[in-house]
Amino acid sequence: MTRNEITAMLSRLLVQQRLSGRGKYYASEVTLDFGTSHEKRVDFMQFCPTNTTSVSGIEKGEFVCYEVKSCLADYKSGHGQNFIGERNYLVMPMELYKKIGNELGSNIGVIVPIPKGVDRLDEYENPTELDDSKQWELTIIRNSVRKDREHYSVVELLFCMFRSGIK
Repeated sequence: MTRNEITAMLSRLLVQQRLSGRGKYYASEVTLDFGTSHEKRVDFMQFCPTNTTSVSGIEKGEFVCYEVKSCLADYKSGHGQNFIGERNYLVMPMELYKKIGNELGSNIGVIVPIPKGVDRLDEYENPTELDDSKQWELTIIRNSVRKDREHYSVVELLFCMFRSGIK
């Protein structure tokens, strides 16, 4: 598969398996600091309110950011590692995780696709080449450690998601 095809596949799996469904709110290609010299974009941003029946439930919500990386060149490009949420994940093939796993910050989580029915330790030892002929499950291989948001308010991030098209 090409780099673009892998990115599209990982993005599709992420939307289908982690972002879609009742009570889930997300946007893709969320631009922050729009119109400034330090504009940045997050591949996918999810808002997880504590509840939707109270003001405090919404205000206490968490933002989870996902950056999709298809290959080592994509990871090293310097683009799209905007980890501004309370929880932050890289979504990548297992083969890439094996190459860069030790480089990642301690609070960054990793999600990888694994063929259905395959043990994740077996997949780590012998990664399956990505293709559309198999059924894949996204699996958290490394949990994200929650951190406090420092730079953006709930209202600002929700507006950025709204501008990008909340789904």
